[in-house]
Amino acid sequence: MHSTTPPETTDTPWWRTAVIYQVYIRSFADGNGDGIGDLAGLRARLPYLRDLGVDALWINPWYPSPMADGGYDVADYRDIDPSFGTLAEAEEMIAEAHALGLRIILDIVPNHTSDEHPWFAEARAAAPGSAARERYLLRDGRGPDGSQPPNDWRSVFGGRAWTRLTEPDGTPGQWYLHLFDPKQPDLNWDNPQVRAEFEDILRFWFDRGVDGFRIDVAHGLAKHPDLPDIGIDDDAVFAPMDRYEGHPFWDLDPVHDIYRTWREIADSYDGDRAFVAEAHARHDRLPLYLRPDELHTAFNFDYLKAPWDPEELRTIIDRSIASHATVGAPATWVLSNHDVVRHVTRYGREETAELPNVPGDAPPTDLELGTRRARAAALLMLALPGGAYVYQGEELGLWEVEDIPGELLQDPTWERSGHTVRGRDGCRVPLPWSGVSPPFGNGGEDAVPWLPQPAEWKSYTAAAQTGEPASMLELYREALRLRRAEPGFAGSGLTWLDAPDGVLHLERGDRLRCVVNLTAEGCALPAGARLLLTSTPLDGARVPRDTAAWYRAAD
Repeated sequence: MHSTTPPETTDTPWWRTAVIYQVYIRSFADGNGDGIGDLAGLRARLPYLRDLGVDALWINPWYPSPMADGGYDVADYRDIDPSFGTLAEAEEMIAEAHALGLRIILDIVPNHTSDEHPWFAEARAAAPGSAARERYLLRDGRGPDGSQPPNDWRSVFGGRAWTRLTEPDGTPGQWYLHLFDPKQPDLNWDNPQVRAEFEDILRFWFDRGVDGFRIDVAHGLAKHPDLPDIGIDDDAVFAPMDRYEGHPFWDLDPVHDIYRTWREIADSYDGDRAFVAEAHARHDRLPLYLRPDELHTAFNFDYLKAPWDPEELRTIIDRSIASHATVGAPATWVLSNHDVVRHVTRYGREETAELPNVPGDAPPTDLELGTRRARAAALLMLALPGGAYVYQGEELGLWEVEDIPGELLQDPTWERSGHTVRGRDGCRVPLPWSGVSPPFGNGGEDAVPWLPQPAEWKSYTAAAQTGEPASMLELYREALRLRRAEPGFAGSGLTWLDAPDGVLHLERGDRLRCVVNLTAEGCALPAGARLLLTSTPLDGARVPRDTAAWYRAAD
């Protein structure tokens, strides 16, 4: 095992202000020309990420997997999928990242395993009531012959959340719960073996130098012991997934006992190891995950889903900062990720809140408008106190690819919805690095990316944008440089300043200010303002519509 030391820690833990770059490894960089991103490609691009100015990388699951759900169906939590590389390469990458001042956050998937995990193979072969089956949620079916599922729960990906096993003797048997795909059976977190296994998995990777974990479906591990019906029509494709008090499998209090134990493990290691919760919880319950003896940070889904509207943005910003302050945790900010429509696309439509992954008959996107707003949104996000996330490709201004042929779509939602919901592949298309035609430097010239890249991306490659002052890439580089260099960004406070309707105007510290104009009218900068950065050129001393500016106020 390669020894590796995390970057030095200052008095303020790194995770309180970190900008974390999300690497969807299958699509980031292909190092061997097979069309799939891998560790060799990631290692070669580490200097790019250092120069971008981020603090850490969050790597989507890289474990051995049948890839039924893009790697979130894990068959072995202590190894690397051969399509990505080897465990030795992963250890070398962690050391190389640390040498460049980059921290590494892994994705851990504790709600479910792959149906090809050895544990589930044991459960299939074992008898009802056996220890092997107790690791999962298997139940007898309803009705005289057990032919009906144990309850009416629906999968997040569509269809029933239960699949019936065929017993070793060939007869129909028990049903197993899968809140996602049938190839992702849910674990039973009331089982001590399950808890001990994941505690050991955490230590396995902490011992190899990783700096933290993003916890997939952090709000879903505990289920009501009675598995009660919710009250869903039997022919429903999708279930309403509202997080309400008393919901039988979202945001139940027993999850917090799990995370208290995990926090003890993280705290036993040097270097400020940290957790990030993917917790779809109401804003008044999210702080429960962030108490001082639980998790460190959580994704801000309210902000991710926010429309391009000044009142709603300010409401969510204020509410996020206030609720996190109750437990002493930093808020985080995010515009896109691997599960939602890229924000350039949604900002270019009339409805700018989070978009569902829709079929090809979606209304057209005004890419010029979406890009203009995305540039302003980046400066607003990076001006806020706390941490922030950059999803790979957003620094290039990439949009959602909505015309992938149906036969090439791989997201399980496409099949389970009866080809009515295209799923998330449109935001997962491999990145364009260089050149004027696919694969745009992502693999060798003959590589065929696992999802097709738009020809229009020839103007959006990293190479094409490097050194171009007006490009999205250089905007992100300069914003991240200033965010590190300006003392005013270091504090945790935010003050709202007077502004015209439709304008957000905030001050951090040391007279450092951000103004974002979301109205039809331009707004003037104060006299004596020293401009630091703008998302688009100013109109004299006025900030045009859908434009953000960072400046230092006069003494």
